[in-house]
Amino acid sequence: MSASRVLVLNSGSSSLKYQLLDMRDSSRLAVGIVERIGEQTSRISHTVLPVGDTREQNGPIADHDAALKAVAEELDQDRLGLDSPELVAIGHRVVHGGMFFTEPTVIDDAVITEIERLIPVAPLHNPANLTGIRTAMAMRPDLPQVAVFDTAFHTTMPESSARYAIDARIADRYRVRRYGFHGTSHAYVSRATAKLLGKEPEDVNVIVLHLGNGASASAIRGGRCVDTSMGLTPLEGLVMGTRSGDLDPAVIFHLQRVGGMSMDEIDTLLNKTSGLFGLCGDNDMREIRRRIDEGDEEARLAFDIYIHRLRKYIGAYYAVLGRVDAIAFTAGVGENVPPVREAAIAGLEELGLALDGDLNAVTSDEPRLISPVSARVAIAVVPTDEELEIAAQTYALTRKSGNA
Repeated sequence: MSASRVLVLNSGSSSLKYQLLDMRDSSRLAVGIVERIGEQTSRISHTVLPVGDTREQNGPIADHDAALKAVAEELDQDRLGLDSPELVAIGHRVVHGGMFFTEPTVIDDAVITEIERLIPVAPLHNPANLTGIRTAMAMRPDLPQVAVFDTAFHTTMPESSARYAIDARIADRYRVRRYGFHGTSHAYVSRATAKLLGKEPEDVNVIVLHLGNGASASAIRGGRCVDTSMGLTPLEGLVMGTRSGDLDPAVIFHLQRVGGMSMDEIDTLLNKTSGLFGLCGDNDMREIRRRIDEGDEEARLAFDIYIHRLRKYIGAYYAVLGRVDAIAFTAGVGENVPPVREAAIAGLEELGLALDGDLNAVTSDEPRLISPVSARVAIAVVPTDEELEIAAQTYALTRKSGNA
């Protein structure tokens, strides 16, 4: 029997998330996370499936090398170790692939060099992703390591969508353009939505709304992205948990010249203390809804601003696509907060959009339609599965290259 297991690694600046999947049936064998790497209070949580038993350990984990070794030890306890002959590849989430990487790629020195070159446009993400890659390659140099890029799905955008209206020579010199993010999620959800409708992806136009602490929208025509809300960085677009989303660029000049703020201070403001958090002091939509129910006007205004921006993108992408077959809500907020879905669609009946209140209130982990049967445009809730998407792309590439 050929090897069929793929280990998916998502390496953050101080965390390492992982999942081990068997691609014969896309089942999960183990999942876990190492948190607070580099601190005395590091923690590893490991769950073996399908039984669901969870083990936790607390104590200092010095760096990502130590974190991955700890993960390997946990997997060894369940006879799922990194040295297993069943392990065919390790798939790595890499946030920024620029225009160079348009599909999953087997990692070599040249790939690492290019990911390093993209650090200036993804300073919070690519360095952490590289750390995970180097650590895994050192532990299993014989095993194919595959990079799956958040930006790859969006490389099908036409230049009219991807280009900013600035001096083209400067834009080209510094690679300033809209790249988009959450691509693995948008790819997975758009295909799952087509399946839910009983159609092929190439026959469906979908607006995908990935609403989590980070949030993005995409317009997908026939399985290909034609526009997306995030841009050069994940800061552009929708109102997010702590990010501002769309902003007049002159706000930055104003804060520097009039407010006396440094570029680093403005960067921190827009990325870490803006969005819902900046508007009302909370970035958890469940807490914001609780405050609204208690009559908190600050929370209500934050919610209204969030929904206003979301509705603007629904309308804009409806115009971009011309025909919309479905709108799909996904990620933490999109999947689990019915009032967000209700408010986003309310009043758009003339566009063929409507919700069934009872269906919208249902809690489920399964893809489902929440629009009336008679609605011209289907409204769907589709739980995203970025890890499965990374594993599937990694496995397909290794089989294609003859490693599986």
